[in-house]
Amino acid sequence: MTTDLITRARAGDGEAFRELTEPYRRELQVHCYRMLGSFQDAEDALQDTLLAAWQGLEGFEGRASIRTWLYRIATNRCLNARRSASRRPAKEWDIAEYEPPQPTRHGEIVWLEPFPDTLLEGAMDVPLGPEARYEQAESISLAFVTALQVLPPRQLAVLVLRDVLGFHANEVADMLDSTIDSVNSALKRARAGLQRRLPSIAEREPAPAPDSPSEQAIVAEFVRAYESGDLDDLVALLTDDVFLSMPPFPLEYEGRDVVARFYASMIGSGRKFDLVPTRANGQPAFGAYLRASTGIRHGTGLLVLTLTGDRICSVTRFDNSVLPWFGLPRSLPSR
Repeated sequence: MTTDLITRARAGDGEAFRELTEPYRRELQVHCYRMLGSFQDAEDALQDTLLAAWQGLEGFEGRASIRTWLYRIATNRCLNARRSASRRPAKEWDIAEYEPPQPTRHGEIVWLEPFPDTLLEGAMDVPLGPEARYEQAESISLAFVTALQVLPPRQLAVLVLRDVLGFHANEVADMLDSTIDSVNSALKRARAGLQRRLPSIAEREPAPAPDSPSEQAIVAEFVRAYESGDLDDLVALLTDDVFLSMPPFPLEYEGRDVVARFYASMIGSGRKFDLVPTRANGQPAFGAYLRASTGIRHGTGLLVLTLTGDRICSVTRFDNSVLPWFGLPRSLPSR
């Protein structure tokens, strides 16, 4: 069947090419997202991959599977993007009616974007190689994807191909036109670099299962406290080392007291919000809508929660440009 599709696609049959590549489209998009950290850049890389595959199908020799061949193309397209593209720059604070408090620090990964859970269907149940070290849910989390972005491009590629997807070292060496020794060396350095960025994850309580009663209870309390402006109850949900970031703004806040000051200045000033639930990166998320005096509610951004046990250890806020990716409007009518 695959041989027939390849023959027809090589003859210019676009429908045969689509049938050949469609089973891998979602997982390739997720792969590009892990590599690039940006939903928009991942979509561009996916399109470049499929175009390159269509144009280069004559060169497919059948030494590897179509899936492995597509991963080779996608990985190298992402490496080219990492080397050549100017990443999305940090954005200056532009909310005129609200001035944030002094941050703990200014972050580097300002191009980070969320990935809608609706697009994860079909991409998270792919068969992984026997050497994969990470669960699929963990390897799409915001914390993991953020940590990947700090790695040098080639180390990042090796770690994702080996430890996330479970390709063998010889397969990765072939994908990257490298040697097994070089791949193993890059993997060792990548693992060490990743561990430095994620040292505390293994020590935390695991997050509740998605949509479980435990997760729903935390989420419901967060929504109630946030919408009502109950600062004390909101802060009570946070871990001592809670982390707040808001790409593309570089501002980062760390620690319960520091994050409490941020929320005190935002919701303590009488600003009222409505939260509309969704999911991003396998995590609870909300479109945040500011109630205006006219009754109209204006979308201000997307909040993504990272949970540990029965607490929130991280909140990532993205600007309102991402709302349409989640099927959320830029504004809501008055009630």
